[in-house]
Amino acid sequence: MKAINKNTFEETQSIDLTIGTFTVSTLLFIIYILSNENSNILVIASPFVVSAIILNAIMLFHLTDNFIKLREQRKDIGTKILILLSNIPVTLLYYFLVI
Repeated sequence: MKAINKNTFEETQSIDLTIGTFTVSTLLFIIYILSNENSNILVIASPFVVSAIILNAIMLFHLTDNFIKLREQRKDIGTKILILLSNIPVTLLYYFLVI
């Protein structure tokens, strides 16, 4: 009888980071729209945007490194990479709506 070795990639920080940055950026965007496009909101949001870009880039490099090293778990890691990258189109949409 053949044993099935089902290893899953249990790391959840990338999903938490993705959901957190999406939620906060959406809330900042809604506050900006509801405040009649007050520029003070942009001053508050700018440090968040810079830190979110840096943190997401670090997480992307981490996941890519694990994708290369952990061959058995590539499907799970690839899914997490795609979920992390899904924030890019949403962020660009918010950016173009603000400008």
